Amino acid sequence: MGQDGQVTAAPSHHSTPRLIATDLDGTLLRDDKSVSERTVTALAAAERAGIEVFFVTGRPSRWMDVVSEHVHGHGLAICANGAAVVDLHDGARIIKARELSRPAGLDVVRALRAAAPGSTFAVELTTGIHYEPAYPPFFLDPGATVASAEKLLVDAGPETSTPVLKLLAHHEEMTPDGFLALAKDAAGAIASITRSSPTALLEISALGVSKASTLELCCQERGISAEEVVAFGDMPNDIEMLSWAGTSYAMGNAHPDVIAAASGRTVANNEDGVAIVIERILADRRAA
Repeated sequence: MGQDGQVTAAPSHHSTPRLIATDLDGTLLRDDKSVSERTVTALAAAERAGIEVFFVTGRPSRWMDVVSEHVHGHGLAICANGAAVVDLHDGARIIKARELSRPAGLDVVRALRAAAPGSTFAVELTTGIHYEPAYPPFFLDPGATVASAEKLLVDAGPETSTPVLKLLAHHEEMTPDGFLALAKDAAGAIASITRSSPTALLEISALGVSKASTLELCCQERGISAEEVVAFGDMPNDIEMLSWAGTSYAMGNAHPDVIAAASGRTVANNEDGVAIVIERILADRRAA
């Protein structure tokens, strides 16, 4: 069977979608973090056809260089799992931040230290990331402050008034899904908790903040309904978005919970699964 034959989807409520929302790592990007020529061509064709494309990712705005040249039209992307809307036409400037309050962040830290001893933390601000001494270092962010999460969240320094976009929590011994389940039990009433890493690394945002909720806000501004959105993803941080969109695709390499949440499935990121679906959408549109 050819790779196009492996794409399955429930019928969309709208034959002509108005917006495509796609995750990046493990979805649009190949494993080497490149965007294939086929994908570049498909994204450009969608924009020419009047279909907006939103990149919706857990990445911080400063790591968006991998796709910045492929953003057309509006120039916007949703970063940090919905905590930031950024303008990639203006140097990845954050134009909207849905911040995690520092008191809520402290409550999450205390809850996870009690429930999962050995947890270490990083604090992602609108200006960059800072982390604890035992947290795996971010080599892409060499200027980070290293201190306890409590100090990073409450110390009266120049960054104290800077918005917190999310916390990151890491555990050396727990399984990724096990750590996620435990954290949701311990602190799910305080904040939104998800994961996108193959390791036991959690991403913690303000309660109610997700890729889906921020995408919904962006769509409301454009008069676009959920039924007019086609979404793509591969990891648990994509589940709300895939469930919200009228039509959604789990990648061939997706987490089992993502496959269960999506209305359809495409092939893996390394096989241009997003591009294949976009090509089909445009072909159907031309045939209509």
